[in-house]
Amino acid sequence: MDLERHKLTYGNHKKNHFNGIDMEYSLTPSYLLKENMVLACGNILFADDGFSVHVIEKLQEILTEEEKENIALVDAGAGAPQQVLTLIDSESKTKKIIVVDIIDYGLEPGEIKILTMEDLPKPDHTKVDSHDWPLSTTMYRVVRDSPREIDFKVVGCQKKYVSEPDVVLELSEEVQNAVDVAVDIVLSELRGKPIN
Repeated sequence: MDLERHKLTYGNHKKNHFNGIDMEYSLTPSYLLKENMVLACGNILFADDGFSVHVIEKLQEILTEEEKENIALVDAGAGAPQQVLTLIDSESKTKKIIVVDIIDYGLEPGEIKILTMEDLPKPDHTKVDSHDWPLSTTMYRVVRDSPREIDFKVVGCQKKYVSEPDVVLELSEEVQNAVDVAVDIVLSELRGKPIN
C-alpha cells in the first residue's frame, strides 16, 4: 500500500502529521457515520441472551452491499450498548436506531414485541452502578441531547431461558424460531415499511 496516498477517512476530518505522512482522522466511530444502526445487545454465551447476535448475523447475510453503506450492524455485547450510544454527538449521522434484545414482559417465550421510547421504563437515576444501568436511561439521554431527531425502536423477544453463569450456546427452540421473525421486522423497518 502506498502510505503517501493512504488517508484515514472518518467523519469530520482533522489533519494529523504522522511519520512524515499527512493523515485525516476523526473521533467519530464509523458506525455513527451511517443513518441507520441496528444494535445487538446480549451475550451469545448465555442461551437466549444471544438472540440479538443471531439476528445481526442473519441481517449481515441478507442485506445488500448497497444497503450496508447506510446501515451499521453493531454487536455491542452485554455491556457495551451504553458505550456505543453515548458516543453519538453533533458529527454523528445516526437518524434511526433499532435495538434488538431479549425482554421479560411476561409474554409467551419467543413472542416479539416492538417498543418505542414511550414504552420504555422511565430512567431510574437512583441506580448508579453501570452494570445495573438500564438501556432506557441511555436512550432517553441520547434522544434528548441529540442535535437531530432520532427514530428509536426496540425489537424485543420474550426470553425463555438465560443460562448465566453457565455457558449454553444454543437458543431455546421458541427464541430460535423468533430469529427470522425479528429479522423480517428489522428489514421492514430499514426498508421503509415499518410493522407496528
